[in-house]
Amino acid sequence: MIKVLIADDQQLISQSLKLYLESQEDFTVTGVAGDGLQVLDQIKKNKPEIILMDIRMPKLDGVQCTKLIKQDYPEIKIIILTTFDDDDFVYNALKYGASGYLLKGIALDELKQAIKTVYSGQAMINPDIASKVLSLFYKLANEGTGLVVSQTKIEDLTKAEWKVIREIEKGRSNKEIAGELNLSEGTVRNYLSTILNKLDLRDRTQLAIWAVQQSFSV
Repeated sequence: MIKVLIADDQQLISQSLKLYLESQEDFTVTGVAGDGLQVLDQIKKNKPEIILMDIRMPKLDGVQCTKLIKQDYPEIKIIILTTFDDDDFVYNALKYGASGYLLKGIALDELKQAIKTVYSGQAMINPDIASKVLSLFYKLANEGTGLVVSQTKIEDLTKAEWKVIREIEKGRSNKEIAGELNLSEGTVRNYLSTILNKLDLRDRTQLAIWAVQQSFSV
């Protein structure tokens, strides 16, 4: 059972999500929160594995809440739920460690699959907005902002690791990367772990963000 916390200040949305997830045998809902402070309180009571996080909430928004959670509970995975016009929030939420970004109104079956995808350790960005998110990353990279990794750490990467990074940038899963590079999924996981340690990045999502910012020459 995947333990899910729902955070949304619109009660109709949060209760609808709660009813749906509780009707599925794969999930259990640990609680419902209406603002970021309630999210932090709920985590202390019953730590979830996944948080469905509204990006715009009173008292503490989803971006800052994500930052605080990932500092103290890096193992908790966060999926940001928002509308199409929240560009100002998107980058920071993912930068701080959110594993997914989905539009409100997504089909429930798609949401179910997104939760399972993130739970398995992969990033999840709604296909409808993936290109928009990538454009934002490129814009930030051109402006010289975003995730910073020292040149010394970058130079420590091997050619094989760069190949994996290129595939991560494309949003491919471990299984897809394994097939593309003729590796086992276990080997891909080992590469990913080594790369994150070398670059001092938190997770796969941060690596994808950083990869987009780079001009690959390998």
